[in-house]
Amino acid sequence: MGRKAVREVHRGPYPELTWTALLVGYGLGTLITISIGYASLKLGFSIEGSELAAILGWGILRGLLGRTSIVENNINQTIASAVNGASAGLMFSVPALLIIGQRVPEAGRFSSVLVVFAAISGGILGLAFVIPLRKQMIDFNRLAYPGGIAVAAILKSPGAGLRKTAYMLAAAGISGLVHAAVLTLLPGEDLDVGAILGLPPLLNITFYLSLLTVGTGFLSGRGGLMFGLGGFICYFALSPALARFGVPEVQRLVAEGPDAVRVELYRPLGIGILIGAAVAGVFAAFPLIRSAFRSMQDASRARGESRLAADEMPIKALYVAIAAGFVVLVLIADLAVPQMTLPRAVAMAVLGTLWIWVAGVIVSECLGRTNWSPLSGMTLIAVTILVLIASGLGSTAAIISSVIVGAAICVAIAQAGDMMLDLKSGYLVGASPRKQQIAQMLSTWLGPIIVIALMWVLHGAYRMGSDKLPAPQAAALASTIEVIIQGDVPKLLYGAGAGLGAMLAFSGLGGIGVLIGLGFYMPFNIVLTYTVGCLARIHVQRRYGVEFVENVGIPVAAGLIVGEALVGVGNALVRIALAMGA
Repeated sequence: MGRKAVREVHRGPYPELTWTALLVGYGLGTLITISIGYASLKLGFSIEGSELAAILGWGILRGLLGRTSIVENNINQTIASAVNGASAGLMFSVPALLIIGQRVPEAGRFSSVLVVFAAISGGILGLAFVIPLRKQMIDFNRLAYPGGIAVAAILKSPGAGLRKTAYMLAAAGISGLVHAAVLTLLPGEDLDVGAILGLPPLLNITFYLSLLTVGTGFLSGRGGLMFGLGGFICYFALSPALARFGVPEVQRLVAEGPDAVRVELYRPLGIGILIGAAVAGVFAAFPLIRSAFRSMQDASRARGESRLAADEMPIKALYVAIAAGFVVLVLIADLAVPQMTLPRAVAMAVLGTLWIWVAGVIVSECLGRTNWSPLSGMTLIAVTILVLIASGLGSTAAIISSVIVGAAICVAIAQAGDMMLDLKSGYLVGASPRKQQIAQMLSTWLGPIIVIALMWVLHGAYRMGSDKLPAPQAAALASTIEVIIQGDVPKLLYGAGAGLGAMLAFSGLGGIGVLIGLGFYMPFNIVLTYTVGCLARIHVQRRYGVEFVENVGIPVAAGLIVGEALVGVGNALVRIALAMGA
């Protein structure tokens, strides 16, 4: 009689919030934050880290450790994406100080430790305000949260997750090797195809040799074409028209080449479009805002029913978190600059806390219905109000204190949106909301430390705001602050751009104004290479189908981002070490 196979039967609850999930989440969160933080400074927008964390999580938890719990991997991706939540929040705000600091050196002399504590307190405040809305937005209103649904699909397919991990790691290796070769063997990172083909320089057919940029375009697909459209409008429509019909001064500018016309004309217009689109996007989202406030009222009534609140973090703990976060925000505002007074610090903290509450709810509603977030617009409005409150301190002190408190607001909004996306994934795989909420709270400290360290490393090697590190969202914020404080900016171009951005924001296509503004602002070599990735996604999907794109294309694209980002950050560290040794 042959031996019968013994099937192991699992008894009791599945592992969920474990030390393994916590440590793997921290490790993957660190990797993803470095990669996406680097990419966001290069391209001007951030990427959700949840899908990458879920894919890599299956590779480690199931492939290396033999663990098969879906809800444990869900906790892993919750933690990793929470760590990454700081990358968008801080990379869109704090680099503005470094950009302004190149013209006003005192503005670049801020306390990094204070920024880290501001980001942590902001993250806790954002979570404490949004957690009570989970049941209303996810259980009752059933908002879609498309990003959360995509993550849940990965969590439910552990075998496919292992294959995706292999694709991702292979692509990361190739991308890293290619980027290392570009950095060490070539004289530059551009390929001027226009010159090779003998085309007019104003058409600017130059490709940026970056697989990270191709991978980011692939992840965006058809929706990212609007980013490319902004660049094509500049160099394939405006430049030829201006060369022929423009006033002599503009014709001379166009004749000087694409770089000159971008710096003097398209970049200021792009900043204006970004500002106009971001601010008007908040007003365009008014129906969603009204719905968000209705959810808040419904959630308040639901909290009175103890049965419904049983699977959430205790409401008293959230009240304590809000009170503690507010006190820390007062201290941070008070310590930000020597000129700060306590009444003004309290006023900034009150405004910051109220704005976190309102903006976190609005962003959660927008993500739930459209998968688009007005994060940059909410941050711009908040920092503008903070600058006005702090204006009596002197220009430099007002800039530093406003951006530091603004960074806390930006991180809070990013954490609130990420929490709701992760709770949607958890809802679909049967996870415990309370354990997810605790995991997210336990992850708010790590991201700010990584992002601030990464920011200083990259600024030291490449200089923030340069063509190698454009940081366009932070540049737009810096320009807004300079308009308020000094007024020494090209107001006509900013105003024209803002008007155009506002019109695009009300077009009904979420985020189109920001994408086109980025296309105007960014060097066209990056825009062109990014567009190649978008078109590749469209072509592959038509030829091989959606399933192939999801199972092969997306993991490969993610790997291209991770590989180049790690080599790019490593190269920055080497450059700084060599400079210090020289």
